[in-house]
Amino acid sequence: MTLHPQEHWEVPQETARIAHASFRKGNVYLKMYDELGTIYKDSDFKELFPARCGKSALSPAKLALITIMQFAEGLSDTQAADAVRSRIDWKYLLGLELTNSGFDSSVLSEFRSRLCEIGSTNKLLDLMLLRFSEKKLIKNRGKQRTDSTQMIAAVRQVNRLELVGETLRAALNEIALVAPEWLQKRINEDWCKRYRWRVDDYRLPKKKNEREQMAHKIGLDGHHLLKEVWESNDEELELSNLLSVEVLRRVWIQQYTFIDGKLVWRTPKDTGLPPNSICIESPYDIEARNSSKRGMNWTGYKVHFSETCDANTPNLITHVETTPATTPDGEVTATIHHLLADKNLLPKEHLVDAAYVDSYELVESKQLYQVSLIGPVAVDTSWQAKSTTGFDVSTFAIDWEQQVVRCPQGHLNRLWRDARDSNGNPLIKVVFDRHTCGACSVRNNCTSSTRAARTLKLRPKAEYEALAARRIEQLSPEFQLQYASRAGIEGTISQAVRRFDLRRTRYWGLAKTHLQNVATACAINLSRFFAFSHHRPKAQTRTNSLATLNFE
Repeated sequence: MTLHPQEHWEVPQETARIAHASFRKGNVYLKMYDELGTIYKDSDFKELFPARCGKSALSPAKLALITIMQFAEGLSDTQAADAVRSRIDWKYLLGLELTNSGFDSSVLSEFRSRLCEIGSTNKLLDLMLLRFSEKKLIKNRGKQRTDSTQMIAAVRQVNRLELVGETLRAALNEIALVAPEWLQKRINEDWCKRYRWRVDDYRLPKKKNEREQMAHKIGLDGHHLLKEVWESNDEELELSNLLSVEVLRRVWIQQYTFIDGKLVWRTPKDTGLPPNSICIESPYDIEARNSSKRGMNWTGYKVHFSETCDANTPNLITHVETTPATTPDGEVTATIHHLLADKNLLPKEHLVDAAYVDSYELVESKQLYQVSLIGPVAVDTSWQAKSTTGFDVSTFAIDWEQQVVRCPQGHLNRLWRDARDSNGNPLIKVVFDRHTCGACSVRNNCTSSTRAARTLKLRPKAEYEALAARRIEQLSPEFQLQYASRAGIEGTISQAVRRFDLRRTRYWGLAKTHLQNVATACAINLSRFFAFSHHRPKAQTRTNSLATLNFE
């Protein structure tokens, strides 16, 4: 295809006349064009269409708008293509004649695939934010807040036996499609009986020993198929390059092992299982991961929304981050700040919950980005801190320059050395003299060991001081008042789930799931811009009748 860039388009006169006559009280898409213009230009997406001869490509700028409108209204590709043909408000925004017959719905799928392939998904949101910034709808260095929610992958959540059976069945089906004669020579009719139908738990044996036998049989069958594929000399077929075969290989490594030359079904106790962060949960969406949070278990992803929360501007989503379900929230804090800095949208205050805050992030966000990370930190959970008479780390006097620590009884440490925690983060290990601790009259308030000396593990100076200061600060009424507005991000997540169907993914894979999340964020921003332009007040947190009762 050849792209002939269109930087701007005007609404045809007849389209404008009928649209304004039809929507006398206003319409979100009419308002979008009248206030923001075209938002996107074809040149913004020119990398999607290499310069070569061929038929003219459809305008990527208009396809971007259609994608956002599609997610704003929860439409399928076919429904979105029909809306372009039939709806006057869509024709107005897209600058189309009333007689325009639209396009085939497959164009939308191709457009999404290209966006994901070249990593341009974020442009849908970033270019919209530029237009909002030009309209002064985003305050420079204002306040923002971030939170995450789970997304359920568009696959069945299966147990291990279902997983290996369905993985083998998927590989057999793809090979049967591309190399039926090759496969027919290497399997028998029993394979067709075992793997013809989808592997469901209700079809499987209920007894433990029978299920283990079936797992072993499936394992042998899969190993046999992989061996035949790798020993095949037919270069034309290249069966080892099939995605389903590669998934089969990876799943078999994760679920089986060899002991004394025999294939063995892995168990958590004896042979171990891979961590959830790398364990494939479905042969159809190999990037979805299984995780649990607050009693909820799901297979899929997590999405992090960051939005503005200043008083006199609409609450607009400024960044979307999509991760596997197993990625801790704290790992994306630095990423969010880095990407907001690239877009020149860094806030002065960033409100987050405790999962996003640790001593390192408190220091880095302030020093590197000049952002105040507002959120509670975990309290000291040591038994000394919980005891009213215990000597926790805060009772020790630390001279960072001299590398000397004085205990509450006045004794000095014997050892000060650099170390690392289980996650590889730097810390300082401080050890006191064993004989001095052994003779101390208040030893029971300091350590529970009867022989070893007291040992402290300290974060580097800047992190230690930031953590100690935040633990004191978060107890104050002023901090609680400042932190209260963070709760508004939960309303955004509720809106995304209830109004824009965010809870379940439409597609397989992290890249297309992220595209869904970005398009959803654009749709939310569009609805909030329309409400703001019509002077509708922001919704307040609802309080039920019982909570309003005053018992004082």
